Amino acid sequence: MTGPPSYQPLHGFYALFYKEWLRFWKVSVQTILAPVLTALLFLVVFSYSLHGRVEVFPGVDYAAFLVPGLAMMSVLQNAFANSSSSLMQSKMTGNIVFVLLPPFSHQEFFLAYLLAAVARGLVVGAGVFLATAWFVDLRIEQPLWVLVFAVLGSGVMGALGIIAGLYSDKVDELAAFQNFIILPLTFLSGVFYSIRSLPPFWQKLSLFNPILYMVDGFRYGFFGRGDVPPWLSLAIVAVSFFALSCFTLRLIRSGYKLRH
Repeated sequence: MTGPPSYQPLHGFYALFYKEWLRFWKVSVQTILAPVLTALLFLVVFSYSLHGRVEVFPGVDYAAFLVPGLAMMSVLQNAFANSSSSLMQSKMTGNIVFVLLPPFSHQEFFLAYLLAAVARGLVVGAGVFLATAWFVDLRIEQPLWVLVFAVLGSGVMGALGIIAGLYSDKVDELAAFQNFIILPLTFLSGVFYSIRSLPPFWQKLSLFNPILYMVDGFRYGFFGRGDVPPWLSLAIVAVSFFALSCFTLRLIRSGYKLRH
């Protein structure tokens, strides 16, 4: 007789990542199509009402300026929603035990939830671009900057979503994160405007919003222009991702609100 098969570290990661992938892909009308439609509605309302009245960058139509901001906002919000809602729901229903019983390492646990959140964010962002391509002529001047900020930004929000999911035991606790932290920060991050149009006090205050650097760096990849130097934005986003990842790994390793 042969003994039980030895545990293969990457197998646990693949299984958990695949579970998280299927979790949002199976309900893609709600998790992908709905945020794409929301972004389209924002585009139609703002571009129609402000067409010809606002020119943020010389020679750039306001609708073209708006699309990268809406896409990045969708990426960030959905990356956060994926990891946070998955963990919170698993804790509420009690099926988190099926994730904790296998011999997953805390790194596998973290990476599976994080990469699934990044995947959902990128899929939604791509959907926004495909949908808006019918309405706006948009060119990407520096695709690498677009990709780097999309991945790092969704990684930051995915890690933050894990933290929120670990902390939240009820729907209203998670809703507090979304309504009082994530939503205001994304809406006030220059998605719909340039911070240069703000009074000096609000310009300086906006620089304390970390999501500003994600949106502005992402938009820089399209137009080669932004409100903040791109390397500064990249440094701030990269440091934020590293710090949040380390903190999240520490929480998972300690079993924070996972093992009672």
